[in-house]
Amino acid sequence: MELNLNKHISGQFNEELEQIRNDVLKMGGLVEQQLTNALNAVNKRDKDLAKQVLESDYLVNKMDVKIDEDCTRIIAKRQPAASDLRLVLAIIKTITDLERIGDEAKRIAKVALESFSNTQQEFLVSMDGMGRKALAMLNDVLDAFARMDVDAAFEVHKADKELDKEYEAIARQLMTYMMEDPRSIPKIMDVLWSIRSLERVGDRCQNISEYVIYFVKGKDVRHTSEADIKHNILN
Repeated sequence: MELNLNKHISGQFNEELEQIRNDVLKMGGLVEQQLTNALNAVNKRDKDLAKQVLESDYLVNKMDVKIDEDCTRIIAKRQPAASDLRLVLAIIKTITDLERIGDEAKRIAKVALESFSNTQQEFLVSMDGMGRKALAMLNDVLDAFARMDVDAAFEVHKADKELDKEYEAIARQLMTYMMEDPRSIPKIMDVLWSIRSLERVGDRCQNISEYVIYFVKGKDVRHTSEADIKHNILN
């Protein structure tokens, strides 16, 4: 879906902007697949799938470098202003967060390579619901980016609060397990790091939602409360 980008004297400039935006969505698709595979690897105890996540990370990194170079080239060559500059800046920030979500997917996949006893596997169950919510946030924010939809972006922004609450609840539960059975500490720490990674995925998705709002509204909403965003920027 094409954005209502400014029409430039150079039609090639429009094509360059559109191509970079499409590349971001391709990168987002790769990262989404990485996270999906990482969660499935843990859920199904699939070590081969986990290894696939680790081995495919270079593709995300490669796209990160390419898009960053393309954005740098556009800034130097076209000297974009106004909404064009906001789009390029939003893209540069977005690919940074997407690359870091890929890194979190790698950390989650590594848990699937560990061996858990039948009793210890119940620790992994706690990741399932949280993982699905984090994945939904990623899917939704990529959709919001594709359409530059500020309302959809704001819904993702709000969803992060629920993910944080779930993280805190699961972390408290796992801490209780460790106090009751100190022998379980090494395995529970693996799970704790994984749910921490999921919480960070939510943070990254929230960041991307802020870049969408920045592009469309021209306002930097970082460190801004939900109430202020809703009443002073979106309305």
